[in-house]
Amino acid sequence: MTEANGESLNAEVGPPGKPERGKAVKLVDRVFDQLLERIRGGNYPPDSRLPGEHELASMLGVSRPIVRDALARLRDQGIVYARQGAGTFVSAHGSPTTQLAYSPVKTIADIQRCYEFRLTIEPAAAYFAAKRRNEQAIQKIASALADLREATSHQLHRTDADFIFHRAVTEAANNHYYTASIDALKAHIAVGMHLHGLSLLGPRQGLEQVYEEHNAIYKAIADGRADDAQRLMKAHLEGSRDRLFEGRALDLSF
Repeated sequence: MTEANGESLNAEVGPPGKPERGKAVKLVDRVFDQLLERIRGGNYPPDSRLPGEHELASMLGVSRPIVRDALARLRDQGIVYARQGAGTFVSAHGSPTTQLAYSPVKTIADIQRCYEFRLTIEPAAAYFAAKRRNEQAIQKIASALADLREATSHQLHRTDADFIFHRAVTEAANNHYYTASIDALKAHIAVGMHLHGLSLLGPRQGLEQVYEEHNAIYKAIADGRADDAQRLMKAHLEGSRDRLFEGRALDLSF
């Protein structure tokens, strides 16, 4: 297995005779960093409950003792706190009091603006995802892709699976600014995805084409083809926008 920064999880060189201990320490460091990034990125707001040890272990692909040690370190630094019998919660100063947020979608023009903004971040995120992805990140993208495949086979468009796919790509980039941005845009993206999904229903094979676009992005990331991943994500978003607006973008000039 490979970490998001490209270092092998087995690359830790510990004292002679103690390789497993060195590996465990490195895994704790990784889980600590991942949880801290999610807290700092606003995924877990102040006083919110973190997922349980079992769920975190499954999410992060590690054992429960590794998660337990990482949580202990977060508690020692005052980032989280434990409630007897209730679980682990984020401290008020452990997560930013003001989370990233954008004005809600009010007009068709706002949907176009959202696409414009996504085009500035998601192709770059796909590029870095191909550079930094690990097995866990690839599996998460593949899982969302499988849900899209299932929906497409029934001539359905699943906005939730579509969003999860795009978010999983930003997670694979190992840059919490990308993830925080797409999380803040979730409701905005959902509006565009819903309308785009409606535009795909009909006799033409629109759903199949969009699935293939997602599949091509996944393959490029899984294969480590960063330039292709960036190009394919850009083309996918532009295609989604053009299908929704039927190739007639609004003039947003002042």
